[in-house]
Amino acid sequence: MLFSQLFVNTLKEAPKDAVLKSHQYLVRGGFVQQIGSGIYNFLPLGKKLLDKVRFIVKEEMDKSGAQEILMGFVTPAELWKESGRYEQYGRELLRFVDRKDNEFVLGPTHEEVITHIAKNSIKSYKQLPVHLYQIHTKFRDELRPRFGLMRGREFIMKDGYSFHSSYEDLDREFDTMEMTYKRILQRMGVDFKIVEADSGAIGGSGSKEFMVLAPCGEDTIVVCKNCDYGANIEASKRAMRTQPRAFEVKYDSNPPQAAFARFTTPDIKTIEDLSAFFKVDKFYIMKAIVKKAIKVDNSTELVFFFVRGDDEAQEVKMLNAINKQTNTYVTLEDASIEEIEKAGLVAGFIGAYGLRHITQAQHIYFDESLRDASNLICGANEKDYHFVGVDLSTFEGLDYADLAQSKEGDFCPKCSGELYYTKGIEVGHIFKLGEKYSRAMNAHFLDENGKTQYFIMGCYGFGISRILPAILEQKSDEYGCVWSKEVGIFDIVIIISNVKDSTQSEYAHSIYEKLKAKGIDVLLDERDERFGVKMKDFELLGFNHALIIGKGLNEGKVELIKRESLIKQEFSSVDKDILLEEILKVLV
Repeated sequence: MLFSQLFVNTLKEAPKDAVLKSHQYLVRGGFVQQIGSGIYNFLPLGKKLLDKVRFIVKEEMDKSGAQEILMGFVTPAELWKESGRYEQYGRELLRFVDRKDNEFVLGPTHEEVITHIAKNSIKSYKQLPVHLYQIHTKFRDELRPRFGLMRGREFIMKDGYSFHSSYEDLDREFDTMEMTYKRILQRMGVDFKIVEADSGAIGGSGSKEFMVLAPCGEDTIVVCKNCDYGANIEASKRAMRTQPRAFEVKYDSNPPQAAFARFTTPDIKTIEDLSAFFKVDKFYIMKAIVKKAIKVDNSTELVFFFVRGDDEAQEVKMLNAINKQTNTYVTLEDASIEEIEKAGLVAGFIGAYGLRHITQAQHIYFDESLRDASNLICGANEKDYHFVGVDLSTFEGLDYADLAQSKEGDFCPKCSGELYYTKGIEVGHIFKLGEKYSRAMNAHFLDENGKTQYFIMGCYGFGISRILPAILEQKSDEYGCVWSKEVGIFDIVIIISNVKDSTQSEYAHSIYEKLKAKGIDVLLDERDERFGVKMKDFELLGFNHALIIGKGLNEGKVELIKRESLIKQEFSSVDKDILLEEILKVLV
């Protein structure tokens, strides 16, 4: 294609709200154009990138045995009500009513629709397994859309769903999809990490995320220095600790030996103050966290969690703990001082003894690191008093859960190596849904014995539009976009330094035609612009290579520049056929 015919409008300045470089470059390069809050038009170069991503994803999905379909963007609300997610999903689900007062939603995901399809199409185990996927527009009504395509309201996603007659077969497909996603990301040329994850509003178990590693990533990933363990911080685990973290020890790291007693602690409310008051490590202090749990119907109640004093409770883990039985809680908020006092407690002095009796709370959980722990200090549920010598092994009926957030320096649950934090951008997520949706929507089949069984399901998402900023956040530089080999806009741009020089123009056009004949995706920049302007556009837009036809042609020299790292290579022979062969060696 000729650059003069290309529909693109590059900008010198980025939008004021563009914080990430990917957002800046995608707008400045004319790949996308914002039309509303979190909503973008894809212009020709942006659409070309999307098509490259779609091709890779479709090719690998088809190789895996999955079959492509296309479901409606608009979904009847009755399906979401049937699954129980209509209220549970939250305000991110955009609901609306048509002229006949029928309720609909704009689908952020399609578990309900695909389950409806299977329910009405699959009758026998002989039709299983089956994996159906689509590449389609989604909508999630984000409260604060930001970072351009990274967190928009409208986005393009590949979502796939598999149906099975056994959990063993679901495991097989889950592993197949993990390998498929690996191949997809390898072809896209990015560094990534597969991590354990929380299932969130989708539900199910066996959840893994695919993270493109980048400093700006919204997700914190906990990884091991010694092995391949990795997990989103919301789902990360650690080896059980029996003593304080060595690098955090301030006082004697030995357990504080004391008989059980009520101890006066005047105005000592914080973990730090308690640690200093008793001169013991925070590891031996039991910290209470009080949250207000909000249900689907907007009713609230206080819930209580206990972790060691040198730990922090992880909010998603806390929410999962209280949802383990009923799954009716949507979110957690900090309880106010007034709400704590109304429950008969004193902030800063909350402890395990008599807590259920005082509050009648149904949700009181202890972190796994506290299981049967002794030599603890905790609040006495009375102003200015704490208990020492607390032994949880003497308690009956305590509920334990994984509540604490993994910290850097904790030990890996797989190999006991040291854990550390890194950042990542989630571009893929796979789930084992099990029977969550098939039971809710009464979707079943007949097994080999003629008995009715619920479908066992898997779910597999990949961010088609989100991978574009992820690539840029990892690969771009201070000059502009750097794309990967298989996800790029043109393999090469031929830049004519001086279009008024007939020798340069004729030579460039000849090479251009020869590359086109070889099937190379080539752009000829024959604009009557200054050479500096053309080079700025090459750097900003990120064509994989640039062939510079300039003054050196008179000396039998042309220059090839690789956009990534801006590596230059000079060719001494300008024989068109020889040059063509040399360029093809680089590009193919």
